[in-house]
Amino acid sequence: MYLLSLLGNLLICMLIYSNTSLYYSPMYFLLSHLSLADMGISSTTTPKMLQTMLSPTSTYSGCLTQLYFFVAFCTTENFLLASMAYDRYTAICCPLHYTTRISYNRCLLLAVGCWLIAHAHSLMYVLLVANFSFCASREIPHFFCDLHPLLKLSCSDTSAVEMLLVTEGTVAMLGPLMLVLLSYIFIVSKVLKVPSASRKYKAFSTCMAHFLTVALFYGTLFATYIRPTASYSSPRTRVAAVFYTVVIPMLNPFIYSLRNKEMQRVMKSLLRVWFQKRSLDHL
Repeated sequence: MYLLSLLGNLLICMLIYSNTSLYYSPMYFLLSHLSLADMGISSTTTPKMLQTMLSPTSTYSGCLTQLYFFVAFCTTENFLLASMAYDRYTAICCPLHYTTRISYNRCLLLAVGCWLIAHAHSLMYVLLVANFSFCASREIPHFFCDLHPLLKLSCSDTSAVEMLLVTEGTVAMLGPLMLVLLSYIFIVSKVLKVPSASRKYKAFSTCMAHFLTVALFYGTLFATYIRPTASYSSPRTRVAAVFYTVVIPMLNPFIYSLRNKEMQRVMKSLLRVWFQKRSLDHL
């Protein structure tokens, strides 16, 4: 599943960055950054999980480094999903204003903003956790270094971080989620006014696929993080963590991009050029 996720997301980035029309298209530009975030999430957790099966040890600095990049990539994906939802809303509900509202420069600012806010968000939590003491058991009941397992192991006062998770963490997730939901509500209301039944079905099938991924991503994140550490359940949380670290990064290339006709056209064009070059080399 990890290799499939890696190859699928690498293919998306390769197709977008090799084609000028896709790269300068706001939707595909944001999709390429979503693929980078997906690769980051799965690469931060899955290889370490596989290594832990052979040698279940981790250094303190390694644990904090993994925590930093995991939170950063997850938060980036969170904001990118909201940016993509706004892009689709503008394209469907305000098509005449699309080129002025969603230009390449604005998309670039959106993407840079998503990455910078996410890294600042992650750095704040890592700096707080770095001040904790771990004087009891140091066995993490998880397959990677995450916030709740570390808070539960610490013998320091973690109430400030827990309160931050419930307040700032909720706002950081709920804000983009509300933007996604509002965008889908406006999109659905606009599509319902379309007279063609076939166009309605096509639009709804695309929206449902996107909405399913959004529901899985946000549902598992809320179930894991927006809760007190005392109610933390390791087996249940590990199952939820598998979804947003392994399953969703694997599904996103198929749901968001590889089913897209434009992406398929670029892929066929690149394959045709590659086969032609191979044939010339043999001659």
